[in-house]
Amino acid sequence: MSELSNSSILITGGTGSFGKAFTRYALDNLNPSRIAILSRDELKQYEMRAEFDGDRRLRWFLGDIRDRERLHRALKGIDYVVHAAALKQVDTAEYNPFEFVKTNILGSQNVIDACIDEGVKKVVALSTDKASSPINLYGATKLTADKLFIAGNNYSHMQETRLAVVRYGNVMGSRGSVVPFFQAKVRAGEPLTITDERMTRFWITLDQAVKFVVDSFDAMNGGELFVPRIPSMKLTDLVEAIAPGYPRVTTGIRPGEKLHEEMISPDDSHRTVRQPDRYVVTPTIAEWGFKPVEGEAVPVGFSYRSDTNDLWMSADELRTILGLG
Repeated sequence: MSELSNSSILITGGTGSFGKAFTRYALDNLNPSRIAILSRDELKQYEMRAEFDGDRRLRWFLGDIRDRERLHRALKGIDYVVHAAALKQVDTAEYNPFEFVKTNILGSQNVIDACIDEGVKKVVALSTDKASSPINLYGATKLTADKLFIAGNNYSHMQETRLAVVRYGNVMGSRGSVVPFFQAKVRAGEPLTITDERMTRFWITLDQAVKFVVDSFDAMNGGELFVPRIPSMKLTDLVEAIAPGYPRVTTGIRPGEKLHEEMISPDDSHRTVRQPDRYVVTPTIAEWGFKPVEGEAVPVGFSYRSDTNDLWMSADELRTILGLG
């Protein structure tokens, strides 16, 4: 039985793709006493309420993580928090940088402070591969948020709140993912656009991401950065899986985009342990008495990159996952 079973859970950004998938999993498998959904968009909340058919275990809070008072209200009586709220568009971040700072950094600190003050037991914050060795503003804000959540354990140990981070790659089928984008292009009869035929990416399904987060709550002691061992895929194989032989156009790498993604940098290798299903990056400073992590230390200089990964997904495997035959 998961530690989350029979508990009260709050999801920030809960009306997003991950939040809805996590909510469905929790209702079906964890028997929560209640799940609080905190998000800014009343239309998305209305649609999600309809999707879950008014399940009485769900509570709905309109609010923004920039608003500390609203966070305190939403967190009353909450045992566990999944922090999924974020601004995520790479190009939008370059044009509106401080808006991303206010949500992804200042909003994250608000979540940390409110969770500690309200006596939440455990918090898992969702990160992204773009937070490792970031080259764009979005990635830089998420790296900062990661460090805030890990360092939050230094201030929370007297209240026994524990915080950890989960970092993973592209989520198949999530809102804004390239998979539905390509499928829409095919339906419209438009050529598929790829930025560079050498490009590789990490891939994880929504169900896998949800289960990994649930397992991370059970595994965490506070201060860990959990990275799942997931497959990479060539962008050209992705195109072939969705639309074999379909016309495509190469446009060149966009500003702020990497040819290959990275989830653990070489500079973090001396703090990284490998376990069967994941890597665990331990904190640089742990004044709260961080417990040693079991597993195999990775070699010095190791990096977890999508082009040098030891796990790969083929076009046929992706086609099966997407139900394309």
